[in-house]
Amino acid sequence: MTIHAQPTLPEGGKARRVYLLLREEISNGAFAPGVRLPGEHKLAETFEVSRITIRRALDALAADGWIEKRTGSGSVVLPRDPAERGIAADFATLIPHLVEMDRATTARLLSFSYGPASDAVADALGLPRGGKVQSAVRVRYLGEQPFSHLTTHVPEDIAQGYGEADLATQPLFRLLERSGVTVAGAHQSVTAALAVPDVAAALGVSVGSPLLFVTRVVRDAQGRGVEHLSALYRPDLFRLEMQLTRVGNGEQRHWAPVIGAREP
Repeated sequence: MTIHAQPTLPEGGKARRVYLLLREEISNGAFAPGVRLPGEHKLAETFEVSRITIRRALDALAADGWIEKRTGSGSVVLPRDPAERGIAADFATLIPHLVEMDRATTARLLSFSYGPASDAVADALGLPRGGKVQSAVRVRYLGEQPFSHLTTHVPEDIAQGYGEADLATQPLFRLLERSGVTVAGAHQSVTAALAVPDVAAALGVSVGSPLLFVTRVVRDAQGRGVEHLSALYRPDLFRLEMQLTRVGNGEQRHWAPVIGAREP
């Protein structure tokens, strides 16, 4: 199965909503390859829309290679190529996973510049207001599929240790270490965001599509902020996972992450 880089979005807001929700359910395994989707009448009841709206959404899914519309059999979910199944990262050990991901994927550099940091970035990195940073925007690919949109900011004096060509071909962690930085820790948060026009175009999704939004501030051994990252991930191609175990005794018993866990 080949999924188009630019989706065939149906006309109308309701049809687009149904298209995105069905696509997400297929991506998450709610409808496995070979499974027949519910009929148009049932889908219309489920999503509280007309059958014409359902038909538009199904036509778009078929055009994008997610399903096949078969006469007399309805809409059948198509299998996905292994390269299109996405990447899973263990949230408890995310940094090693991201380093490994840098080796297994490719990136395209969209912009590279120097200038004053925004107030939010300056505060996060511990820079004075107006402090200069090197800013870069990259899109990372899994095979031919774009799955993440990365915006990084690095203090100017650290960024002098690498150039635009380096960032286009090497992971930023490696470039920071080459510049003499000893990365000691990071703080990150994960939330959701909607795709704005430029991000949507870069990731091959529709404007307003839901994305995973990861913000990370990396610090060196002295506690100095050395990188600010804003990363947007397509949830159909990237997911965060965590294995948990029950620890403690009595009323103190609780769930805790299994650090360094590996999937069986």
